[in-house]
Parts: sequence; structure tokens; C-alpha cells
Amino acid sequence: MSNYVIPKLPLDIDVETKRILKKVSTARAALAELNGTTKLIPNPTILINSLTLQEAKDSSAIENIITTHDELYKADIKIWNITLQTKEVQNYRQALLFGYELVKKHDCILINDIVKIQEKLEHNTVWIRKIEGTVLMNDKTNDIVYEPPQNYNDIVNYLTNLENFINSDDDVDPLIKMAIIHHQFESIHPFHDGNGRTWRIINVLYLILKKLLDLPVLYLSGYIIANKSEYYHQIQEVRDSWNWEDRIYFILDWVEETALMTTNTIKNIWDIMWETKKLMKSQLSFYSKDFLELLFKHPYTKIDFVVKELWVVRQTASKYLQELENLWIVEMVQIQKEKYYINVKLYDLLRKWF
Repeated sequence: MSNYVIPKLPLDIDVETKRILKKVSTARAALAELNGTTKLIPNPTILINSLTLQEAKDSSAIENIITTHDELYKADIKIWNITLQTKEVQNYRQALLFGYELVKKHDCILINDIVKIQEKLEHNTVWIRKIEGTVLMNDKTNDIVYEPPQNYNDIVNYLTNLENFINSDDDVDPLIKMAIIHHQFESIHPFHDGNGRTWRIINVLYLILKKLLDLPVLYLSGYIIANKSEYYHQIQEVRDSWNWEDRIYFILDWVEETALMTTNTIKNIWDIMWETKKLMKSQLSFYSKDFLELLFKHPYTKIDFVVKELWVVRQTASKYLQELENLWIVEMVQIQKEKYYINVKLYDLLRKWF
């Protein structure tokens, strides 16, 4: 087991090496492109709905909370019996969006805010750990790999130091600070459960706090799933060898790669929207921006949604959806006694993503 002692922040080492600063430059460029690309979609709800649900799904999967895209989509509009796993994923998205509103409101990230985010995540009252005995174990060998602080006062002191570091103004690039914050929170491990999902939320919120992102749409968890072994190796490298440079570099590369991937996904959504718009305008007797956006707010829609959104009668809404089905824009599925219409291309894009 590692004898790692959590340092107080800021770190008393050079965190801005030439190698790290070079990676900061490319990661910042990727984030800037992502932030600009989000402006392609005029209604931010479209991106927030699709991308945060994907992030929630895979962030939860890291903690072995497994569900499918289709279960999530159906549960999201209340047409499916919600499993415990699906509810956990929904809680994650609610916690992410709740944190997003807190950051916009407070222009800071406080420990009390993190506790509130954790409560949304756990859907229960949450306290910072007071009972000793929490250890992190190797899933395969059941060996103890790390023992976080056990004393409540120590945990609170570390969190207070972390809060000051998060909200302080200094000359260290925010992306480097995000990497340090990420590792520090994971090492403190302040809650009995859900720590990993909570700090993945904090990552995105910190980028929003520092004006590097406008919307919480950076899809970080897929990269961990694809690079899980290396990810945990880098954590242990800091604990065993004080190798902060490789750890910071890894997280910067993580941000860069996921920003590029998310940018590409948003462009694909935009391409599908543009093709759908052209088809609707050229082949149908009706078109409206509101109707187009309705089809992309969620992969599933139904007559009631069209009635509510477009202020038309059911017969007209049914006719509109039937014409879209004839053009293969949507596909009708019968679920129990209700007809639902799936935006086929959007559904396929999100389902195959990563």
C-alpha cells in the first residue's frame, strides 16, 4: 500500500515545465474549438440533453453502474420502467446540471456546493466522512492500494485548502490547476460513495468557472473507459514516485482528446440537423425552426410533444410525424399503447458515440 501523504496546495514544485506548457497550448486550442462549435447549434438544450446524458452514462459505467442508451432515452421521457441503474445515471445528469447552475450563480466552487452536488448525485442527504475505515482496493486482487485521510478534521482541512486553491487567482494556467484539483479531490476521497463521479463533474464545472467552456458538454468519461489502465497507473505514479508531470500531462491530453471528439460529435449533430432541415423544407408543406429543434432535443418524440411545442391539434401533429416517417427522418415504434417516433440518424449517432 502506498504511503502517499496529501500535500497542501499550491504544490511546491514546478508544474509549468516546457512539456506541460506545450500540451496546455494544444489542449486550450481544442477547448476553444469546442466552445466555438457549440455555437453552431442555436438551441443549447439540444447539446445539453444529448451530451450530458452520454457523459452521465459513461461516468456511471466507470463505477459499474451499467445501463443502455435506449433505456436512458425511454426513461428520460417516462416511457420505460426505470431501473436502479438508469435512475443512478439520471441522478448524475441532474447533479451535473445543478452544479452548472450553481457555478453560473455563484461564480465560484465552494465545498458546500460540492456537498449539494453530491446529494443530487446520491439522491440523499450526504455528509463528509466521519467514520474511519475507508480504503481503496484493487478490484482484481482485493489488495489495499491507498488509504485516504481517516480523521474528519483532516478531511475538512484538506477540503478547505482545496476550496481556496480552486477559487484563488494566480498565474498557473487553469488547465494545470484542473489536473491538480482532480488528483487532490480523488486523494482526499471525502465521501463514502460517488467520489469519482463527483470529481468528474467538478472537472467540467471548473472549466466553466474559468470561462474555457460555456456549456457543460465536455465528454470526459469515455476517455477513462478507453484508457483505464493508464489512468490508474498515473494516479499511483504520483503516490509512489511523486510523478506529477506525467499525471498533469495525462489529464491535459485527456482534455484535448475529448474536446476534439466532442467537437466532432457536435459537428455531426449539426450536419444531421442541416440535412433534415433541407429535406423538410424541400419535401414537406410545412416547416418551422421549433419543429426541427423538437426533433433534436431528444431521440424520441410523440404526438403530444408536437401538439405542445407547435400549438397544433393532434390530427395535424399526427400528419406531420407521418410525413416525416415517409421521408425516413423518423421511425415509428409502438410502446404499449402509445406511438413514438425516433429520430433515426440522431439516435444512431448518439448510440455509436465512442
